[in-house]
Amino acid sequence: MTEVLKRGFPGMKSVKDMPIVQDAPPPGGFPAIRIERRLPSTGPTGVAIFAGLAAIMGYGFYKLHEQRQEKRFEADEILTVRKIVHPVLQAEWDLRYLEHLKKEREEEAKVMKNVPGWKVGESTTRHRWLPPLESWDKRPLI
Repeated sequence: MTEVLKRGFPGMKSVKDMPIVQDAPPPGGFPAIRIERRLPSTGPTGVAIFAGLAAIMGYGFYKLHEQRQEKRFEADEILTVRKIVHPVLQAEWDLRYLEHLKKEREEEAKVMKNVPGWKVGESTTRHRWLPPLESWDKRPLI
């Protein structure tokens, strides 16, 4: 229908009857085509990540140093207290040992009273024996 209105007759007799239309760019030219690779920024840069991790590690080492200083101070305090209390504890252990030795000798005298020539408290072996050093809490003193 539009052909009739434009040309006055229906259909086309030949392709050559068509008007020549040349394809041309718009006035001012086509816009530039972006062909380079441009990716959007997806996060912090490597330098920023490195700086952040270095700051976190520095803070961690600082706290570790503080904790070690505090632990060293507490250990020194415990050691000082143990050094102060050690003579008192040693005196108690010595008294306990002497009481035990006295009971053992009384028991030995009671058991061996019928053996002629037996001397109470005399060693039956020829080696040197030292009393055991027992701690009341089974931990080293110093």
